[in-house]
This record gives sequence, structure tokens and C-alpha cells, in this order.
Amino acid sequence: MDNFSTFVVFIDQWAWIGWLVLIAVFLVIEMLSLDFTFLMLSFGGLVGLVTDFLGVPVWIQIIIAGIAAALFILFLRPPLLRRLHRGADPARSNVDALVDLRGFALSDITQVSGQAKLANGDTWTARSSSPVPIPQGAPIAVTAIHGATAIVRPLND
Repeated sequence: MDNFSTFVVFIDQWAWIGWLVLIAVFLVIEMLSLDFTFLMLSFGGLVGLVTDFLGVPVWIQIIIAGIAAALFILFLRPPLLRRLHRGADPARSNVDALVDLRGFALSDITQVSGQAKLANGDTWTARSSSPVPIPQGAPIAVTAIHGATAIVRPLND
């Protein structure tokens, strides 16, 4: 036997160890990421391990494992993610909770400068979302937050 044939026989005999290592690595990465992507890849590796035990050549094992992993990612991962996030709190929090919050202008608000007092009691550096300045004391609503600056629009009540 030449060296290449010996190498192919070696890979064919010990491929199951490669699959086990690959599955273990994917599971460890999944524990760190918690995104179900590497879990699906480990399932693909499990399919590759099963095909190795069935005596399928290594190159076909790799193709079957890759196809299985892709199918798991496309069809099994999305419902698992939906189920995981099903009980999530729908209430907005942090900066998202400030969007649409009402308040009033503490000073004239332009696209360059201004301050606003929001209904939650916070005072923010504010910029107008329109070129028209908002006069001091006018009611406003937050349209976005950029860093530490509230982008506001005038309320026409």
C-alpha cells in the first residue's frame, strides 16, 4: 500500500472520533452562544456519525452531514427560536421605552441645540426632527434616541 491509501484507510477507520470531537466542539460553542445555530450543526454532525456507523464513505458522510445541518438550520431552528422567545416581555425597555414619550421644550429646540423635559422626569439634550425650531415650553414627543440626544417633534394638540 502506498502512503495515500494508508491515509484513506486511517481516515475511514477513525472518522467516528472526528465526528464525536466535532459534535462536542459545536455543543460547547452552543453553550456559549445560546443561538441554536451550533446545536443544529452538532445535529448535522450526529447524522454524519450515524452514516459512518452505516459504513458510508467519508466524503459522502461529509455531504450528508452538511445537508442535514443546513436543513436543521432552515427548518428546526426558527420554530425553536420562536418557542424560546414566546414568553418574552413585550414591554419596551431602556431607550426603546422613550420613543413616543411626551414632554415639553425647556429651551428652544433646533436641529443643532436644545433641551427637553420628558414625562418620566428626565431632562435630555434634544434636537428637532424638522428644520422648524420648537419654541420653549412647546409640547414635544420623542421620535428617536441617538446616543444621549433625544430627537423630538412638536405636538400640535
